[in-house]
Amino acid sequence: MPKRILQGVVVSAACDKTVIVRVERRVMHPLYKKFVSRSKKYAAHDDENRYRAGDAVRIEESRPLSKRKHWVVVAGPGDAAPGRRAAAAAAPVPADGEAGGAA
Repeated sequence: MPKRILQGVVVSAACDKTVIVRVERRVMHPLYKKFVSRSKKYAAHDDENRYRAGDAVRIEESRPLSKRKHWVVVAGPGDAAPGRRAAAAAAPVPADGEAGGAA
């Protein structure tokens, strides 16, 4: 049986090697016959901490990796580089006098 593949948007990348992906789907209301948006959040495995909030990604069903993580990110935007979050965290933070604020 093929594995399910869903497409969604990363809403949180706060955890290490994990992203939270919101998948939206449109369903017809049973009584009013109007299309309604439903969304669900999935925890997906991101081994290289490559994706951040706002990235559109595709996730694939996998074996259980933890208590609530059963999905793996398989594709995302082209500019997502390995260790992108780690490089941003390692950037030096300017001191108070060097911020270049209002003169």
